[in-house]
Amino acid sequence: MTIVNSNGAQAQEPAAGDDPVEALELYVMPQSGPFRPDQISVPQQDMITAWARSAHADATAEAFTHWDGEGEVPVACARCHSGAGFRSFHGLDGSAPGVDGPVPVGGVVDCDTCHNPGLGEIAAIMLPSGIEHPVKPGVEAACMTCHIGREAGASVTKAVADKADDAPDDSLNFVNPHYALAGATRLGSVGAGGYQYPGKTYSGRFFHARPLDDCVSCHNPHTLDVSEAICLTCHENGSPDAIRISSISFDGSGNVSKGIRTDIDANAALLLRTIQDYAVKVAGTPIVFEPSYPYFFVDADQDGRGDRIDGAPQKYNAWTPRMLKAAYNWKFINADPGAFAHNPHYTLELLYDSVEDLAGPLNLDMAELGIAR
Repeated sequence: MTIVNSNGAQAQEPAAGDDPVEALELYVMPQSGPFRPDQISVPQQDMITAWARSAHADATAEAFTHWDGEGEVPVACARCHSGAGFRSFHGLDGSAPGVDGPVPVGGVVDCDTCHNPGLGEIAAIMLPSGIEHPVKPGVEAACMTCHIGREAGASVTKAVADKADDAPDDSLNFVNPHYALAGATRLGSVGAGGYQYPGKTYSGRFFHARPLDDCVSCHNPHTLDVSEAICLTCHENGSPDAIRISSISFDGSGNVSKGIRTDIDANAALLLRTIQDYAVKVAGTPIVFEPSYPYFFVDADQDGRGDRIDGAPQKYNAWTPRMLKAAYNWKFINADPGAFAHNPHYTLELLYDSVEDLAGPLNLDMAELGIAR
């Protein structure tokens, strides 16, 4: 006889003489056996542990908690600040490509962000410059989706339009390239992430040394750390900070025994000082950088801190086109801590050209500064 249980499912009533309890014993978990969680082998356990300790999995980080007060991640931010947003952006969740609406908070760069089978179908990424660039399907497609920034040199060109180079204009606002721009830096002029001065030539994609041809050639995809063992394949020192690619002293110090990062840091510091000098002598309003939105502030008393009125920070409002271009490049380079490894040539070129452009109205002699391009 057929009976219906409480869930609506049909089952055969035990035949006469059958023991219902005995029949059910086949489905009862044993009191002991290979079912203890600590005894179950998980082949990916080490990788999961490494990921869980990485920045991609840090659910307490500002990158993932910034919108907790609003309860949702905006459309423009969701593709990189939420695994669900990333999948929606590429249509990996079965929807049409594109983030249709805000995404709930609480997500991170989870396993399915980089291990989704659909990533194999992505062959190109649209860059902020408007250039579509091919990518290797898989992990490179995932990395390049988010590590290319939000703006490009074209954004600066559009903002300044045909305004006079040295005239302060309160309608101008700082153009922020965003953060962690490794992909944009690495592409160099091919991606046109930096502001590239007309009449200048710029280095293209930095291929490093084959077969190091993508992000995971150097970075562990789970910990995100750089493998020093990879560096030692070609370099005498496995520490990236100590590696030098040229016998030219780009910062004018004459010391070519230190890593190229030191030259880049020195020239970046010079560029910021030059921007501040220009702000006082040409724009007429002192400026200071602070690592929080909107990044550049008025510093009327030149104490190195942004001015506040009734506790409210005073956003810098005396941008000239020339100053905006240089500040964008400074932020573009400093937003990628690994710029010295991702594309040192492009980085040094942007720094030199930005200083050189500001040097004109400041009557600075580039030869006396001693820096090289």
